Amino acid sequence: MVANKEFDGLGESKNDSIQAVIFDMDGVLIDSEPIYFEIERSSFAHFGAKMTEEEHHTYVGVTLESMWRQVLDKHQLTATVEEALAYHQHNVMQTMLAHPKLTAMPSVERWLSWLHEQHIPIAVASSSPRALIDLIMDKTGLGKYFEVRMTGEEVTNGKPAPDIFLTTAEMIGASPSNCLVIEDSRNGVQAAKSAGMRCIGYRNPGSGDQDLSKADFQISSYDELWTLKDTLPLEGRSPSLSEIN
Repeated sequence: MVANKEFDGLGESKNDSIQAVIFDMDGVLIDSEPIYFEIERSSFAHFGAKMTEEEHHTYVGVTLESMWRQVLDKHQLTATVEEALAYHQHNVMQTMLAHPKLTAMPSVERWLSWLHEQHIPIAVASSSPRALIDLIMDKTGLGKYFEVRMTGEEVTNGKPAPDIFLTTAEMIGASPSNCLVIEDSRNGVQAAKSAGMRCIGYRNPGSGDQDLSKADFQISSYDELWTLKDTLPLEGRSPSLSEIN
């Protein structure tokens, strides 16, 4: 574990408590980045460009529209953003639907289940399109844990801007300062910190050598995070009557 000094001493007052946890999806809930690399390489080739793994890693955490605007400009391709997006999104959905390696991260469901038992609201805030988020949530069985699913399509500015996390906090009913974000990309960590939230950097080799130094601390597995669960200043909501009965 790599800890940053600003995470020390949390939980000294109610204002320090963590009242909601927000997860990125790709590379955090599911190990999808290697799959996305395959898909992007195929889509790039369709439009006459070559995708390198290094370039793929620069787009981790950004919306598909933002990625394709950069790609079309960088590679001087003649396709429009709309054409590239339509082809790529179809490619993504078809591949993800049938891909045998689309599974949840090891031990993440134990962590989600425990947070649920503690009555901590959980949300997913991903740059991926809603249709893809819903497909992945259903296919992996993780959807039942999330009260809110927020997408990059539903905010004006994608990561690294804080919009997606601020909107998610509002929807889940928590102050940004009481939210904890788990992210695997530089763009995502920057967005979380710009939103005034605390952030765990998830070191996923499939996401490349991401600069997570702005995160409050870093982990490389959910087993590692599990050992710290009793030290986090979590404050769950009171259970509803339906949950008690």
